[in-house]
Amino acid sequence: MKTTTAFFLLLGVFITCLAQTPQSDRQQFIRVEAAVIALTHVRVIDGTGAAPLEDQTIVITDGKIQSIASTASAKVQSGAQILDLKGYSVLPGLVGMHDHMFFPMGGSPPMYSDMGTSFPRLYLALGVTTIRTTGSVAPYTDLEIKRLIDGGRMIGPKMHVTAPYLEGRGSFTPVMHELTGPEDARRMVNFWADQGATSFKAYMNITRDELRAAVEEAHKRGLKVTGHLCSIGYREAAEIGIDNLEHGLLPDSEFVPNKQPDKCPGAAVNASLRQLDLNSDAVKQTIHTLVARNVALTSTLPVFEAGAPLAQSGIGAASAVMNPRVLNVMNTDARVRYLTARARIPADSPTPALVRKSMEFERAFVAAGGLLMAGLDPTGNGGIVAGFGDLREAELLVEAGFTPIEAIKIASFNGAKFLGEDARIGSIAAGKQADLIIVKGNPAANITDIEKVEIVFKDGVGYDSEKLIQSVQGLVGIR
Repeated sequence: MKTTTAFFLLLGVFITCLAQTPQSDRQQFIRVEAAVIALTHVRVIDGTGAAPLEDQTIVITDGKIQSIASTASAKVQSGAQILDLKGYSVLPGLVGMHDHMFFPMGGSPPMYSDMGTSFPRLYLALGVTTIRTTGSVAPYTDLEIKRLIDGGRMIGPKMHVTAPYLEGRGSFTPVMHELTGPEDARRMVNFWADQGATSFKAYMNITRDELRAAVEEAHKRGLKVTGHLCSIGYREAAEIGIDNLEHGLLPDSEFVPNKQPDKCPGAAVNASLRQLDLNSDAVKQTIHTLVARNVALTSTLPVFEAGAPLAQSGIGAASAVMNPRVLNVMNTDARVRYLTARARIPADSPTPALVRKSMEFERAFVAAGGLLMAGLDPTGNGGIVAGFGDLREAELLVEAGFTPIEAIKIASFNGAKFLGEDARIGSIAAGKQADLIIVKGNPAANITDIEKVEIVFKDGVGYDSEKLIQSVQGLVGIR
């Protein structure tokens, strides 16, 4: 009896220590924290697409942006913590709209594992202050991590958790449940909405009836459905009522000759896209349908670039796909898997041409009035890592022909708008949450400066980017 009592006393002390650890752990990563903070002499790139404002002062009070004014005229109250940021730019925190919490683990069939330790820190470290998980393989873990972050017991971004995949028969991985029909789709939507999921993702083998049922149930609850489709073409999905489509043009199967209803034609999709004329009436009609039905598009260019042959510049640039900072946060097995996969990419791979075609489609979509958002998708051949890939996405949007200012808006404000959060986040304005990225240089002139992140503010607390990155060296691929 005494032994049992002693055990539980020790257990209680241990649990108490654990409960106290997060606060001390959090403190070591904080670079700036005060009731009033003034960011002075900084360039403001506000995320709305407006031209940058030079030599500005942003005052942060109680986690929100109190004011933005020229440094010459700004009023900063006595006692404020002042940061002189001459030579730096401030951007809105990025809103990652295809930012999973899991990572490929290899194997056949392929498996995936949740990165609940490394990914939250990396997203925040690289300036992604809000994410939508856009498909989950460990939904309870994602929901609990969100709860811990919201409660201040973990470091990470604000999370919008997407439910487990809505996949039909024929899934390529056992981490996805295969729907048995429309009623199963309805059950899944309602069950996971009750658990706290705020969006849903249809996947490659879902049928039209299953998608229609899922959309109907989600919309009844004021929730949205996105899709990485194959069995259903983009126009069909838009007419069913889907809210969002993932990966730009590349999953769209509607241009496959003699495509069978509710069937994913596999490799024929890429073959059809290689032959596709983006100026054709069919493509114009697809874009018109998406825009008319308010279907947003998510660009995830990095996950495709990782599968491209090495190039001197542009898609497949060695500095991007072999980035040592990315390789260093991977554990040895994950790094070896990725490098092995890269070694097998043929020099004549069609990937670069397909990526450029998707880029052109995304530009045409935006020109027609469509809402384009950004994400990284840390899946594929294992070369895409939380945070790093989000910054690379902005660079690839510029490679696609958008200006740096437009790319930053796509990666911040547009996602916030889709989530219905644009009154609080996504751009820099008085009254909004102080979710901000401090970068050295001027990404409005040179988009690669976006990688020079030093401080990331979330709700007015400034985290040290490099310390967060260093804290997870070698963990990606493990946890």
